[in-house]
Amino acid sequence: MVIIVNAAFLYSQETNKNFKWPENKKAAVCLTFDDGQDSHLDNAIPLLDRFNMKATFYCPGNKEAVHNRISEWKKIVENGHELGNHSLFHPCDGKLFDWVRPEYDLNNYSLEQIRMELYTANTLFKAIDGKTDRTYGYPCSNFKVQGDTTYVEVVKELFSAARSDGPIPNSMENIDTNFMPSWCVESHTGKELIAYVIEAKEKGTIATFMFHSVGGGYLNVSNEALQELLVYLKENEQDYWVDTFFNVTKYISSQDIVTTE
Repeated sequence: MVIIVNAAFLYSQETNKNFKWPENKKAAVCLTFDDGQDSHLDNAIPLLDRFNMKATFYCPGNKEAVHNRISEWKKIVENGHELGNHSLFHPCDGKLFDWVRPEYDLNNYSLEQIRMELYTANTLFKAIDGKTDRTYGYPCSNFKVQGDTTYVEVVKELFSAARSDGPIPNSMENIDTNFMPSWCVESHTGKELIAYVIEAKEKGTIATFMFHSVGGGYLNVSNEALQELLVYLKENEQDYWVDTFFNVTKYISSQDIVTTE
């Protein structure tokens, strides 16, 4: 009799031999949604709640959907979702994106300016949900001011963890929870979303989605694709820990093999 063993599984077992997910799960999955949109409340939340899955919503403080629907954002936190900090004005690198207004161009920001913007946004979100600890999503995954000065150290001072972009980690050792990778979804199918979490399971690590519009809009994920992913995760919940970015990164940071330096 010939026994075939998945090479990716053996690799994950070796590289993550000192790391275990809760309840013997094989991978963690974080569903994060950017830019504080009406479609998050109208489309994403009903789907997530139907499958009892918790997600993180990274909101800029100046969004109309935040201003107009504060009670609803407060309610989703009460129901176990996370309201994350996405700055006040969503500043990005104007050299990379031509839609960035000069006053919100990170090249024109000082470290003190970005620190005060993030601190003020924290104050706003605390007024909504009462929480003093939260995570941060780098707008546009940009992390430098005035050309090439990183503000990662500022983020470390103000947040328990932060999300950027990048591939699924090959190992959980030496993960930097202040600069976690994620995948920016843009019109991908449900099968492609599922393939992403399967890759994380094979590696024994974490799949973090960066969603924007849900059910129509820019960087969109369709309601159908998101539902297909949620159905798969529910049917395979013995393998996947699906939780907020805050909860998952808190657990990662509690493990001795991990560094947040």
